[in-house]
Parts: sequence; C-alpha cells; structure tokens
Amino acid sequence: MKPNSLVQMMAVTSLNLRSIPGRIGTTTVALTGFAGVVAVLVGLLSIAEGFRAMHESAGAEDVAILLRAGATDELGSQIDQEPAKIAASADHVARDAGGALVSPELLTIAEVPLRASGMKANFTLRGVTPVAPRLRRSFRIVKGRDRHPGTSELTVGLGAASQFPDLRVGSDVVMGTSRWRIVGEHADGGGVAESEIWGDAAVLQNFLNRGPSYQSIRVRLDSADSMRRFTDAMGRDPRMNVRVFPERKFLADQSRMLVNIATAIGTTIGLLMGLGAIIAALNAMYSAVAVRTKEIATLRALGFGSGTVVSSLLAESLIIGFAGGVVGAVLAYFAFDGMRASTINFATYSQVTFAFTVTPALLVQGVLYALVLGLLSGLPPGLRAARMPLVEGLRGN
Repeated sequence: MKPNSLVQMMAVTSLNLRSIPGRIGTTTVALTGFAGVVAVLVGLLSIAEGFRAMHESAGAEDVAILLRAGATDELGSQIDQEPAKIAASADHVARDAGGALVSPELLTIAEVPLRASGMKANFTLRGVTPVAPRLRRSFRIVKGRDRHPGTSELTVGLGAASQFPDLRVGSDVVMGTSRWRIVGEHADGGGVAESEIWGDAAVLQNFLNRGPSYQSIRVRLDSADSMRRFTDAMGRDPRMNVRVFPERKFLADQSRMLVNIATAIGTTIGLLMGLGAIIAALNAMYSAVAVRTKEIATLRALGFGSGTVVSSLLAESLIIGFAGGVVGAVLAYFAFDGMRASTINFATYSQVTFAFTVTPALLVQGVLYALVLGLLSGLPPGLRAARMPLVEGLRGN
C-alpha cells in the first residue's frame, strides 16, 4: 500500500472508530459475540489439552511398560510372574536400596456405588506392590497414610476423591462381598494415577481369582537412552512374550481418542457459534455504513479511493474482533483453567478425572479465530460502501 493510501486509510479508520458511540448497541453485540465464541472455543479445547496433559505429565522417557505380545492396553494384557523376574535381572534396569525398580501391576475396573448421586461409576482399580510408587517420581500420599501390604486397604487418587465424595479417607468401598477401607489419598503431579484406586496386588489377585498374573510390568531404566537396548533384549529372550512401550508414548496413545473427540466437538461448536458472531458483526458493520453513507460518499468525492474505504472498514472490524478475542480469552482463562471434571476414558471405559488446561497456544488460537471472524464480517459491508453510487450516497439513500 502506498504511503498516501495508508494515511488515507488511517484517517478514515479513525473517523469510523469515533463514530462507534453513535452505534454502541450494535458494536457491543458484535464484540460480545466474538468474546463468547472465543471463550467457548478455548474452554472446549482446554478439555482436550487437560486430558492430554494428564496422561503426558505422568509419562517418563526412562520408564518402560511391558504388556503381553499383541496387547495394546493394560486391560487386554495378561502376564505371569516369570517375565517380571526376568526383567528385574536384565541389564540397564535401575536399582535403588530396595532392589530393581520393577513393578508388576494388576488392573481391573471396579464398580463403586456413589451414595451422593445414587448411581454407580466405574473406576480403575490398580493392584500394586511397594515398588510402584518409586517408579512414579511425583507420587506422594497427601492425606491419611499409605496402605499396609497384605490388607484390604486402598488409597484413592486426589482427582477421584475431589470429584466423588464417597471416595474419601475413612470411608468404605463395597466390591462384591468384600469391604475395603480407604486409608489415604495419593497425588501424582496431575497424572493418570490421580484417577485410580490403588490396592495391594496380592490381595486383589485372590479377590479376583486371578492367580499369580498381572496386566503390566513397569520398569525404570538407568537412562532414557537405554530404552532401545532394553527393548531389543526383551525381544530376543525366548522366555518373554511381551511388547515394550516407552511410558510417555503409551500414555499419549491411550489419551488420543478422547483428545480427538474433544477437539472435534470444540472445533465444530466454535465454527457454528462463529457463524452467529459473523451475523452479529455484519449487522454492526452495515450499521456503520448506513449511518455514515453521506460521509463515505463525500470522502470518495474528495478523492479517497474505494480501496481506502474497504480497508478502513476492514480495519474497524478487525479491531472489534481483536478486542472481543482478548476479552473472550481472558474470560476463558479465569473460568476454565484448572477446573476439575470427570469423564469416561475410552481406553479403559472407567471414570477419569482431569483439570481443564488453558495454554498460551489456545489463547492465541482463540484471538486469531476472532480476527478471522472480524475479517469475514467486515468485508461485505466494505465492498458495499465502496460500490455505492456517489449520487445515491450523497443523497443519503
């Protein structure tokens, strides 16, 4: 754009903006529409980000998960004790004062009655050994105490306890004909373990008539660089009929379905609401043209080009879109970020809790979307103003 044209556009845009108080109603409707679209869009997409963050925050590059060969998730896997013993003696396995950091774990879905709602919910029940917390660097007991091995005691994840009042320290959980006492709440840095109930693996094996079998084996390696060598060693051992997954990749794969569903829903709703926002903004911009018909025609008669008129109206609609986008992004951050909710994890078909996560990238995405909506809503009125016959415009028709 030539310097003279740019000056003209800025001058006309300034006139447009100064006329806003005369049409404050329609302008406020347009800005509110943009803000509402951005707030809803960012809020819905923060569900996907929260679910992804919940899984990925718990995943470590130096932890391997062993499942039965052919299995893609823990529920579809079954491993006996022998692979756990072999893995514990393998090279590149990390060790501490308690021995090799190898944790065979049992997994099942428990139906827990919730007195507060009168309904039942499925929760992931994980049977663990004392080694299990040491493979999760963020794991800690935040309330009550840890379980005593060999007892029917449970600890419940912080997220599950916050969402479901029945799953609290000191309460009993009835599963089948057995009664289990919750003695503590555990946290895991926002990871997936916060949605799980943990019990003693040996006790749960007897309760479920599973025998000496597990669903998975977690192994901490001496470094992330050892993952390939450990995987190759497990594959070469004829006694091992297992598949090795890096923990971070495994957890990311488990979250992919719900992330995709939440993203698709959020995007679809955002697009539909965006159409409504464009209609509201079009009314505002057409109003701007209607109240300034003579003024725009006079400017054109004085030598202001049609491109200048179109550009000035586009600039006004972009400013309104940007303002609405910023307002919506701020509202979304304070309304949704950190808010806890629960849903069904399609990988396990059990209840999982997570926190909405509003990231800087989502906020930028929301503002950019508002700018696109502003651009689309400013173009038709701008073209109409530029094409209006001068005589008709000067008459104010």
